[in-house]
Amino acid sequence: MKLETIIRQDVEYMPKQLAPGILYVSEKYETAAHLCACGCGTKIRTPLGPTEWVVRPDTAGPSLWPSVGNWQRPCQSHYIIENGNIIWCGKWTAEQVAAGRFHEETRRRAFYDAMYAKKVGWKRFWLMLKSLLGIK
Repeated sequence: MKLETIIRQDVEYMPKQLAPGILYVSEKYETAAHLCACGCGTKIRTPLGPTEWVVRPDTAGPSLWPSVGNWQRPCQSHYIIENGNIIWCGKWTAEQVAAGRFHEETRRRAFYDAMYAKKVGWKRFWLMLKSLLGIK
């Protein structure tokens, strides 16, 4: 049976058995998990982080972004969790799935490239400063 709502439960470790209608969130291990909202029983694991999913708490209920797309599962469910509500999205074509994955990878690459450039920039600055000060 398709779910319409979901609640958040904060945990340190994910339970072996997940209950329907609960979004388990481990901030310590930066991950969230729930059973597929379509009712098929598939465990959905979503890593949390700047290039992955984000869980936002709200008094009305949790929000999980971006959407959950179960393209490798028979149900092929696609939905968004917004303020504790399950918002059902249309099924994507193979082309849409490929485009979505490409966009995710491009976003990840840009994030980490920018982080690396920033790190390299500071390293260059530090090396230049050390040479100006005569520090070895």
